[in-house]
Amino acid sequence: MRGQVGFFDIDERLKQLSAKGDSLERLQAVIDFELFRADLERAVPRSDRMKGGRPPFDQVLMFKTLILQASHNLSDERTEYLIKDRLSFMRFLGLGLADKVPDANTIWTFREALTRAKIAGKPAIEVVFERFNAALASAGFLAMSGQIIDASIVAAPKQRNTDGEKHDIKRGRIPAAWVGKPAKLRQKDRDARWTVKYTKAKPSADGAPRVDLAVPAFGYKNHLGIDRRHRLIRRWTVSDAARHDGALLPELIDRNNTASDVWADTAYRSQVNEAFLASRALRSQIHRKKPKGKPMPRRTARANAGKSAVRSAVEHVFARQKGPMALFIRTIGIARATTKIGLANLVYNMQRMVWLAAQTAPT
Repeated sequence: MRGQVGFFDIDERLKQLSAKGDSLERLQAVIDFELFRADLERAVPRSDRMKGGRPPFDQVLMFKTLILQASHNLSDERTEYLIKDRLSFMRFLGLGLADKVPDANTIWTFREALTRAKIAGKPAIEVVFERFNAALASAGFLAMSGQIIDASIVAAPKQRNTDGEKHDIKRGRIPAAWVGKPAKLRQKDRDARWTVKYTKAKPSADGAPRVDLAVPAFGYKNHLGIDRRHRLIRRWTVSDAARHDGALLPELIDRNNTASDVWADTAYRSQVNEAFLASRALRSQIHRKKPKGKPMPRRTARANAGKSAVRSAVEHVFARQKGPMALFIRTIGIARATTKIGLANLVYNMQRMVWLAAQTAPT
């Protein structure tokens, strides 16, 4: 018959987790989460408890809870359960078996407060992201060797609306049938949009052309720019899925990059964007489009192929977010989606920093 689990049993299990390679322990060792405290205290101030009630959870602990959630795209309920269930999660948060764990409502409330908060007129999630970007620079991971711009659709739960309701939503109006139904209105995402994502079909073995695929998608877009040297996200913004990629290029340019080259696909090729880059002494490495009704010139095709070899690095960012991180929008509205996507971008940078630190560590 097994005896009661004691402190030394738990300590031994944690040592075993460390020996197997606890990614959260490595994250904790590389990143000082206290650097976020001042911003978090401004964004989500703790109550003075004049009216009583249980003590609020520490802001850094709650922020680390959101980091856990974004790392695995967990729901609030699932996050609460896994903190209670996993020793690695508890160790990351600095909790013991006897400590209280943030419940699902507490997690939702903290994230909602962070979503609504502004610091010096800027959304809190952007300020927190910039704080970590400054820490990256201080650690020697400067934005170098040019920048790569791209966007990716982040799916959201599909909305089942009538044609009339869709018409009203596109024009910024609330459908009349929803006005008297606040519960239904809360469940309707009026910011997300449908779009069609085209996938180029490769020619068949005998050279016969194939039909391109058009895949409808609903949700938002994560627009971002990474630096070529370290492949860290330097700039980002969020829009609905129907927004044209090229229109947001000026918002994604990082003026701190040490090089002037800018890579992007053909969606960003326009006279406006070319003029914008030239006015800021940046060199366009944006793919050129195929002439309408004519074959692609060999010289242009070779140039595009060379640019693709560099530009493809940004696809690894999206693959990470949609693969291991399983990025998906569970919330309603673009403000909450921005917080979710912003946290995903921040978590990617944190995990990337851990990897980069391991590569530069003395052996």
